[in-house]
Parts: sequence; structure tokens; C-alpha cells
Amino acid sequence: MPTLTLYGAPGSGAVAVEAALTLIGQPYSLIDAVTWDEDDRTSGDRVLAANPLRQVPALVLPTGEALTESAAILIWLAEQYPGARLAPAPGDPRRGQFLRWMSFVSAAIYSLYWVKDDPTRLAPDPAAGPVLVARTDDRIAECWRMMGEQITPGAWLMGEALSVLDLYVAVVSRFRPRRQRFYAAAPNMADIIRRVDAHPQLQTLWAERYPFEPGWDAV
Repeated sequence: MPTLTLYGAPGSGAVAVEAALTLIGQPYSLIDAVTWDEDDRTSGDRVLAANPLRQVPALVLPTGEALTESAAILIWLAEQYPGARLAPAPGDPRRGQFLRWMSFVSAAIYSLYWVKDDPTRLAPDPAAGPVLVARTDDRIAECWRMMGEQITPGAWLMGEALSVLDLYVAVVSRFRPRRQRFYAAAPNMADIIRRVDAHPQLQTLWAERYPFEPGWDAV
């Protein structure tokens, strides 16, 4: 029987958690809660018990403890299942940079989508929405550029072993403005993230939970 319950949604950051659980081989039950769907008002209520922010992902442990924030969940999973080797272990020289970039993607990039997905949250004037979205897109691209210029990847972002950072970036870089700007901003990460897309153990997951649309992968 599944021992973990994941609140998620197709095309969301929860897909990175699903990818990690798939690679780990850990069974889990999935409750979809498309919290941004204006026609589905019950989704926010569905996840409320696990996350007061009414956001996915949220992971509920067998004890009833709830974990929120995609970066925190991914790091926790890598630590709980060390045999999967999805993160540099504590004491590994790469550990500091791993934690740095996991936090960077979460704080500097992912967090911007709360505003970008609904500009009226901070700019009530509808006329300001397109400008806010365009400037947020620019900021996201600039953050990818900064990460790309400072990270030193190997076969994967953290060296020779795939990590949850690869999964995290692969999913977040699918968000708008999609991969075109990601590839342009961080070309040294492009081939690595394409390898995550092509990972044989993740093909079914990608197809079912975050399929590419035509043009997303264009250079």
C-alpha cells in the first residue's frame, strides 16, 4: 500500500516530486488539486488540510505530518531515500552548491509565478497586467542566466549523477515563458535538461503529467 500521499496537479511543480518518487520507486497515492482553475473552486479546499496556502505540492507522511514547498519536499525525499542517490550527501563537497541552487530556483524563480499567473494579486489595474507579466518573464530569464553562469555542471547539473535539482529545473523551465528563453539564457544547462526530458524511466510520467506542446522546445 502507498505510504505517502501527494497533492499535485498536471503541469505544476508537483510533477518534479512525482518524478523523484518514480525514480526512487516509492509508491504513493496522488490527489489532484488544480488550485488555479477558476472553474474548480473545490481544489483549494481539497489541499487546505495539507497546506494553508492552498497550493501544490504537499506531501503527507504516514504519520500525518505534511510537507510543503517543492524544494523542501525534493530535498527531504533525497535524504530519506539515499540509495536512489538523488542528491549530494551531507559532507559531500557539492552539498553546499546543491542546497544553494535548490533554494535559488524556489526563491528567485518559482516564487514569481504567484504574481505572474494572476497579476491582479498585486496590480489591480488590468492595464498593468501585460507589463507586469513581461517584466516578470524578463526577471525569470535573468535568473536562469545568472544560474547558468555560476553553476559548473558535468553530465548533470551537480556532476556525474542525476539529482533532484535536475528534476526541479526540468519542470520549472517548462513554465512560461517556456524553454525557448531558458535555452537562450542558460545554454550550458540546455542539453542536461533535455536529457532529463529523455530519461527512460520518466517518459510515461512526462506524457501523462506534463506533456510538451508544439513549440515549447524550439530554440
